[in-house]
Amino acid sequence: MYSRRMDHLPPYLFARIDAMKEEKMRQGVDVIDLGVGDPDLPTPPHIVEALCTAARDPKNHHYPSYTGMLAYRQAVADWYKGRFGIDLEAKKEVLALIGSKEGIAHIAEAFVNPGEVVLAADPGYPVYKTSTLFAEGKVHELPIRAENDFLPVLEDIPADVVKQAKLMFINYPNNPTAAIAPLSFFEEVVEFAREHNIIVVHDNAYSEITFDGYKAPSFLEVDGAMEVGIEMHSLSKTYNMTGWRIGMACGNPEIIAGLGRVKTNVDSGAFDAIQHAAITALTGPQDCVQQACGIYQERRDALVKGLSEIGLDVRAPKATFYVWAPVDDCMAFSAKLLDQAGIVATPGVGFGKNGEGFVRFAITRSIERIDEAVERMRGLDL
Repeated sequence: MYSRRMDHLPPYLFARIDAMKEEKMRQGVDVIDLGVGDPDLPTPPHIVEALCTAARDPKNHHYPSYTGMLAYRQAVADWYKGRFGIDLEAKKEVLALIGSKEGIAHIAEAFVNPGEVVLAADPGYPVYKTSTLFAEGKVHELPIRAENDFLPVLEDIPADVVKQAKLMFINYPNNPTAAIAPLSFFEEVVEFAREHNIIVVHDNAYSEITFDGYKAPSFLEVDGAMEVGIEMHSLSKTYNMTGWRIGMACGNPEIIAGLGRVKTNVDSGAFDAIQHAAITALTGPQDCVQQACGIYQERRDALVKGLSEIGLDVRAPKATFYVWAPVDDCMAFSAKLLDQAGIVATPGVGFGKNGEGFVRFAITRSIERIDEAVERMRGLDL
């Protein structure tokens, strides 16, 4: 029944976790879900109100623009200017996305021919690999390890692989490791991409979820980045809008045009009312973002303290809402947490084979639930 392409497509990690969680709940277990990174905080009220107002306007009930409302793309350009100091031309260098996942899933279709190579971190967001599989490309996994601060070592890529490489995914602040990258790394990536004619796609969905005074940079801040790549961004994490499905791609106009051409053939754009709400989010008060980060930081501190007390060697991340914890056997550890304590945590191998030896915890639950999870763990032989 299924295409041969489906034989190479793994089950989506978080769908499997959801199924396991639901089974436990059917058994009457009070499950504490520290697995999927879905903010539990509500979308700020002024953004919700903007959606309600726009949704009542019949002008917004028709097909939207494929590329996104110009007003939305201009709001994105203005936000990038204010946040990162980057000048973007809204008409050519900004594209509306139905969430950054959608853009990541479609980008390879525009640029990768069957058999060409895509460079992607391992462990990494699973969609980098599935995007490549749909385009019938080949994934070359770039190991990211603790000894290298979870940054790929570009000089370790074999020369024959580099010759075949067409596209490269990078992602900092990083999911799942919560690692951050200095601008010097982005400079290295730009030089590498220029030398080998590789398109760079930087997934920057977590840039605003930062702690301890850290401010994450944009890949596009680096000289030459606009020549070789684009950046995918999203309102999902920044404004607690995961279910709204709105994001943006910014950068090189030819790459933006290629992605846009794919999108015109596979979707009909993002609902205009949601784009109006997104404009309100980007142009309105940003104190809601700082408040959310303050809440996440308190949760991070509580989880890191608790995990350290039970013997895990964890570090407090500077960004994202994940804690990447080293363990002996990630599948066994995660299974024990779920079966014996009713806690969902994501095994590192779900993000790639180099994720073995780690478990990802998401701090998207209240401090009370995090404290309860830690107490449950204290009673286990971990």
